[in-house]
Amino acid sequence: MPLDLPSAEGVDPCRIADGVRVAVVVEAPQHSGLWGPLDYRHTEDLPAGALVRVPLGRRTVTGVVWDASEQPPMAGYELPALKPVAEVLPDLPALPSAWRQLVGFAANYYQRSLGEMALMVLPPELRQLDATQWARRRKRADKALGLAVPGPAGEIVLPALTPQQEAALDALATHQAGQPYLLWGNTGSGKTEVYLRQAQRTLNAGRQVLMMVPEINLTPQLEARVAERFAGRRIVSLHSGLTPAQRLRNWLLAHLGEADIVLGTRLSVFTPMPRLGLLVVDEEHDPSYKQQDGARYSARDLAVYRARLEGVPVILGSATPSLETWHNALPTGEGGTGRYVRLSMPARVGDGRMPKVRVLDLSRSPKPTMGQEPPPLALELLDAITQRVERGEQSLILLNRRGYAPVLHCSECGWKSGCPHCSAWRVFHKQDRTLRCHHCGFSERVPRACPDCGNTDIQPVGRGTERLEEQLAEALPGARIGRIDADVTRHKGALEAQLASVHAGDVDVLVGTQMVAKGHDFRRMTLVAAVNPDAALFASDFRAAERQFALLLQAAGRAGRDADVAGHSEMWLQTWHPLHPLYEALRRYDYPAFAARQLEERQIAGMPPFASLAMLRAEAKTQEAAQAFLQQAADMAQPWADALGCVTLYPAVPTPVQRVANIERAQMMIESSSRPALQRFLTDTREMWLDLAQKNRRSGLVRWAVDVDPLAI
Repeated sequence: MPLDLPSAEGVDPCRIADGVRVAVVVEAPQHSGLWGPLDYRHTEDLPAGALVRVPLGRRTVTGVVWDASEQPPMAGYELPALKPVAEVLPDLPALPSAWRQLVGFAANYYQRSLGEMALMVLPPELRQLDATQWARRRKRADKALGLAVPGPAGEIVLPALTPQQEAALDALATHQAGQPYLLWGNTGSGKTEVYLRQAQRTLNAGRQVLMMVPEINLTPQLEARVAERFAGRRIVSLHSGLTPAQRLRNWLLAHLGEADIVLGTRLSVFTPMPRLGLLVVDEEHDPSYKQQDGARYSARDLAVYRARLEGVPVILGSATPSLETWHNALPTGEGGTGRYVRLSMPARVGDGRMPKVRVLDLSRSPKPTMGQEPPPLALELLDAITQRVERGEQSLILLNRRGYAPVLHCSECGWKSGCPHCSAWRVFHKQDRTLRCHHCGFSERVPRACPDCGNTDIQPVGRGTERLEEQLAEALPGARIGRIDADVTRHKGALEAQLASVHAGDVDVLVGTQMVAKGHDFRRMTLVAAVNPDAALFASDFRAAERQFALLLQAAGRAGRDADVAGHSEMWLQTWHPLHPLYEALRRYDYPAFAARQLEERQIAGMPPFASLAMLRAEAKTQEAAQAFLQQAADMAQPWADALGCVTLYPAVPTPVQRVANIERAQMMIESSSRPALQRFLTDTREMWLDLAQKNRRSGLVRWAVDVDPLAI
């Protein structure tokens, strides 16, 4: 509530006897209820966006000076009693107005405090520095600015554009301010070349470019290609793999306008760039763009908002767009919204064909006889891989499950390797002989015998990439087998080394998880096989089919990228359901038909993009306490839902993995046919829920959060 201030004509109410009132946002815990800025005093006016150090309780913390007119001052303080700003970080330009508007929108939309959102998106090291420490860091940054950027080693020869690339670039040349574009291109159609050509136009106009990728493992190869194309330009990366000092330096170069191109993962959407002229969101459908803890924002959606805010184009690129994006790119006459401009690039560069999809019906495959070990793959598929090995070509085997086996089992008493802290199994990793929980990280050595009955014959059940690699090495003795998953790429440089060996032809058969199914350009790859694709067909999550189709089509796109081998490239699917509509659409690479069917089902069910969702999540010491909080929250909020008339509260239920690290989890879905109504409902109820959470602390509630536009249900 605004503070009543005595004022007279010609008197500035923000100016006080011994200084000026300054509104500052600071990072504060959720239970504090601090949604906006705090009031401090300073000897002189400070520009909005300046970074300062201010007292907060017994600590001195970093804060951002905010626009006093946008957020009301905190009530309850007499002006002379305001605490003073401790210090201002010198030689750091104020964060621009567009950045503050972006942060303010994200905080309001995703129901987080302004201070949490503003400080979370700054480099961690910057938040911890005082003025003296910052001055030293700034000197180092100035030295980096003085270093010359290497120019091109020779003349850069640009590849010839295809007609569809030229058409896409022609459309981008006439863009309207803030217009989103969906660049829907098949795998291998040359979407990256369109990004680079449009980036060149932007750089020629004296503007900056922000290019986003969903995962850190895709950043190095894009960085190498961008550096080769734009030699002489200053290119920086922003992702979690950098050291704190590197991240601060690169962020500062972008903020000062010295970096021409910024490559980053989802957090880079908040990078202040004074000359921003283009945003690119590659693989826009990827769920990695949605933060899954803390402030659960969608970097893709914020990129669209930021483009409109700053009046620049944004390109959303994908071979399998999210259904929300596809719906926005459909004309109104076809049931869409028409908000995005769709640029289609269905043909591969060089007129290469997409791999032929072969659906292998496992019910018709020969069954092993009694006591015989089943082959790692169907015999027909093994024969096809053998032919590739003999021709010097490569194969990719996709199994989206790491480890050796998902569980160990005792055949005598039925013991299984469950996690004592989670409602999940511990995965058997043979390489280091451990049982490891992939949810809480708890790990211990594999027992010599069953812990319950002492039986020494405990066996792995099922298989992951580690076991499949071992089985293929036995079935294909002359082949060089490689593996890429989160286990073998944990150490710095390991992923780059593994990819380099694949590109060099040192691997005949590559076993991998979804991390190798997208974005990689394997020129020798002519066969891709999905070993266990049926698991997602009957999942409870309404987005499961969409994600599986995207994964399989992206995986298929790793084969036949060289036009010389595209004619005999294949995508194999081992399945018990060969007639499933998803596989039928994949056979034809018919994404529009698949999307039309999915959108029809979503519309009938009243699910996104035809409705808006939010999830109220609770974590507590017991499942009863978590669900009790959610039920009380629903009871208190029901009058607001009834008044709006278009908000539905569903009963609280446990999450699919309901216990993680000894914390029970539950959730309550909130649905509305109107996005503004849902936002109003969440804003009106958050203070009430905050008070309720405080009262439930004694009964075991640990934490709670609102997830707007949730991906996982």
